Amino acid sequence: QVQLVESGGGLVQPGGSLRLSCAASGSIFATMGWYRQAPGKQRDMVTTITRAGYTNYADSVKGRFTISRDNAKNTVYLQMNSLKPEDTAVYYCKAVTSLRDYWGQGTQVTVSS
Repeated sequence: QVQLVESGGGLVQPGGSLRLSCAASGSIFATMGWYRQAPGKQRDMVTTITRAGYTNYADSVKGRFTISRDNAKNTVYLQMNSLKPEDTAVYYCKAVTSLRDYWGQGTQVTVSS
């Protein structure tokens, strides 16, 4: 049974930092990543990383967010720096196998003074 457990969300002031973690279990995942959904908006890709370490970022987070992955622990991390109010959203972890995609339950990130 596949499980994705996210942690690390919270409230932070503009310009601050947060680190999200997603611990996956139950399979081997080709690609893992983070998506986010703000109220009233669609869920968008933030960043993804393959098992080999190839990364992809949305233009809005390039230079501020960094994704990393520990394959031994089946865990993906998202280091978010220089946070802006527009980064406020529920952040979801996604893990991809050859058969299907899996999603975490989401963690709230709020950037506000």
